[in-house]
Amino acid sequence: MIISILLILVGFSGLIFGANFLVDGSASLAKKNNIPDLIIGLTIVAFGTSAPELVVNSVASYNGLSDIVLANIIGSNNFNLFFILGIAALIYPIAVQSSTARREIPLSLIIAVLSLGLATEFFMTQNSEISRFDGLILLLFFFAFLYFLFSKMKSEKTETVAYVPKSNFKIWSSILIGFLGLIVGGKLVVDYSINVATELGVSQKIIGLTIISIGTSLPELVTSIVAATKKNSDIAIGNVIGSNIFNLLFILSISSLINPIQYNQEFNRDFALLIGGTLFLIIALVFSKRKKIEKWKALILVSFYLFYTSFLVMKEL
Repeated sequence: MIISILLILVGFSGLIFGANFLVDGSASLAKKNNIPDLIIGLTIVAFGTSAPELVVNSVASYNGLSDIVLANIIGSNNFNLFFILGIAALIYPIAVQSSTARREIPLSLIIAVLSLGLATEFFMTQNSEISRFDGLILLLFFFAFLYFLFSKMKSEKTETVAYVPKSNFKIWSSILIGFLGLIVGGKLVVDYSINVATELGVSQKIIGLTIISIGTSLPELVTSIVAATKKNSDIAIGNVIGSNIFNLLFILSISSLINPIQYNQEFNRDFALLIGGTLFLIIALVFSKRKKIEKWKALILVSFYLFYTSFLVMKEL
């Protein structure tokens, strides 16, 4: 088991470094072709921080591991919402200052409810699966979401970030290394997480909700912590909400297009946690007078996540 755990850590390292190389190379390529910074941030950087989840889920879906697919997505979203956002707000209180955040938070709630509805045939228990047709619906919503963002950007001024030109060799080498790191890392994480689950006698669902989801969310964790230390609330919360939308609309859709995902009704509780946490966020940020997550609210988020995760693990053992 020790070897399996070490190989999982190697896999996570490959995912993180692979995502960094991919973002760096892709952003350089985009800048070289005069693509605006904001579009790079909303597409390439967002894709890069969610690339670990995408690769892990693609491998798991191809192998028919529906529980790992769902656990990674829902677990990552809950980790983002409760733990990452909570830690960031403990460092510096997070406030909503942009209209974008106020639009995206309620939208993330709608998307979570839509995903649960598709998974349960709109809350019916029979024949529960996320089919390829359901995945196509989610993918169409994802493209509509991107179109909505880009249409809003046209009327907003963007700040140009300094760019150091790189040669085509360096750019494409970085992109290639990034993809290789993601592919190898994702394969190691999926295969050896299953080995650990088998040896410990726990379900793939628990492994996905804990080890895999936390590991693949490390890029978001680092991004939000750095944003919080720089007192940039919009980036801290935008990273979390954007990643959660990306996970449900794009990663879940791609996973179901590769292979229909059998929905385990036990995930209803985890979906309910995600929906409840998003409602809490709406109340704390959108409808409250202060429009911010103070440290006491952040402590509630982090404590609730730790309590719930401990409950899941103790129930399994």
